[in-house]
Amino acid sequence: MHPRQHLIEMFSTFVQFTAENFNRWAIDARLRRSMQNSLNKLPDNKSENFWTLYWYKLLQDSSLSTIAKNHLVAYLQEACYWTSQKTTANFVSSQYRLSDCFQIAISQVDKVLKGFNPDQGFLLKNYATVIFNMAIRETLRQRQEVDICSDWGLLRKTSQKRLQQSLEAAGLPPATIRNYILAWNFFKELYTPSQSSVTKQLPKPDNQTLEAIVKLYNSQNSNQNSPTVSAQTIETWLLNSAKAVRAYLYPNVASINAPKNSDDGGEWLDNLPSNSGESPLNQIIAEEEELTQNTQLQEINAVLVEAVTKLQPDLQQILKLYYVQQMTQQEIAKELQIQQYTISRRLTKARESLLKSLATWSQEKMHISLDSNLLKTISTTIEEWLQGYYKGKANG
Repeated sequence: MHPRQHLIEMFSTFVQFTAENFNRWAIDARLRRSMQNSLNKLPDNKSENFWTLYWYKLLQDSSLSTIAKNHLVAYLQEACYWTSQKTTANFVSSQYRLSDCFQIAISQVDKVLKGFNPDQGFLLKNYATVIFNMAIRETLRQRQEVDICSDWGLLRKTSQKRLQQSLEAAGLPPATIRNYILAWNFFKELYTPSQSSVTKQLPKPDNQTLEAIVKLYNSQNSNQNSPTVSAQTIETWLLNSAKAVRAYLYPNVASINAPKNSDDGGEWLDNLPSNSGESPLNQIIAEEEELTQNTQLQEINAVLVEAVTKLQPDLQQILKLYYVQQMTQQEIAKELQIQQYTISRRLTKARESLLKSLATWSQEKMHISLDSNLLKTISTTIEEWLQGYYKGKANG
């Protein structure tokens, strides 16, 4: 997939797949007109981040929320695509295709826009990337986990809260849910696998175990004037419970409810994070942004070091005299016995060569569309890097 280069494209086009592969950027004519009109009104604002925040703020305006949201959904298409491609590469055995994972991720846009807070210093696409990545990974892990579990193994692994949620989602009345949960509790109490390794493929309980579950259930309800139940009824309830859990953990990609797995691989987590204190999600995003930033800095350094080594010897010599020995252009010209304008031209040529290398890397590896503001930022980055790089050489 080729990255979008212009702001109008970024905020008005959508990924279109042909089977598994990216086909083209589909244009939404209404969004294109809206973005063009907005750019005409604010011609001095060419920053991608400016327009991201612009539409995010308008999202809070009820009269403009729909068009603002559509612009942001269009903008997040690239982040969604690259996250889907990268994440699914680690799940090569999954039956999910790239386009399927894209749909899983993009269905999380409402969650992204609701949770995003620009005051916390996150970029929207970085925040969205974390949400998209988590949604795809948890869905794929769920599917692997659910696919390999028997109904009885699934009942052993699930938790009471998850079972409650599953039965409620299935639309069962409260009295039926109570009966199912009570039977499930006795099932977990009396039917324990001898080895944890066989939990996933746990077979049906034998008749003796089922009768023991029935006895406990009926004794529990003996003082409530409830009718007694048979082993067949208990078995049906348990199988219905497993079906509800499987359906709840295996929703359509348009409406994902993806629980997280606990570290020990046993019960699914029941406790969602509270709103008090630092959000775990914000911590994850901050950590991933810091890790990403450090990785990118290392990669930028490697790109520029390689670019310097490929410069012509005369350019390398001038850079060393200028940055290591701190000589002025006039002093370098006198040292090399050439004109000062030649020194200035060669310094510019060296910087432009590094700029070209870094710009190419940005497009190919970061999928960043370059405009005049970004090129100016990269030029500043290169100048700072040159000073630090040659200072290190001087000290070394």
